[in-house]
Amino acid sequence: MTDRTFGLFEPDALLPAQFYAAFRGGSSVRGEKRLMLAVLQDALECYQKYAFAKDGPGRQLFADANGWIASDDRHWYFSFENICDVLEIDPGYLRRGVQQWRLQQSQAGNQTTAQPPLVLVEELARHCVAGAAAHESSVVAAS
Repeated sequence: MTDRTFGLFEPDALLPAQFYAAFRGGSSVRGEKRLMLAVLQDALECYQKYAFAKDGPGRQLFADANGWIASDDRHWYFSFENICDVLEIDPGYLRRGVQQWRLQQSQAGNQTTAQPPLVLVEELARHCVAGAAAHESSVVAAS
């Protein structure tokens, strides 16, 4: 019988560039930010798509998205507050924006399957990608 625990305690081989990339916002940070942006995008789309839902599942999806956006909890890594902080978005401003959107849709009588304005989501994506590119260019210039 062979001892399989031997490989568990061997050190991982890393190049110096891979090790220091974690501290400079390397590729793994971009992936995490993309995931956080996707979570935020999904919540905003659910909020807007189901804001005026009449069926039970649609109302539940809206309630979940609304509760997540309204929460000021910072204990969970993927909380609204933490995601906004990582993506450098003012959570209060974004909250007011979605609430204002819902009020405008309600007053305009657009309460049937309101289509989410993708401009907001695309704007957030551009902001995050531009911020990551600026960060990477400053890291490369500093190296």
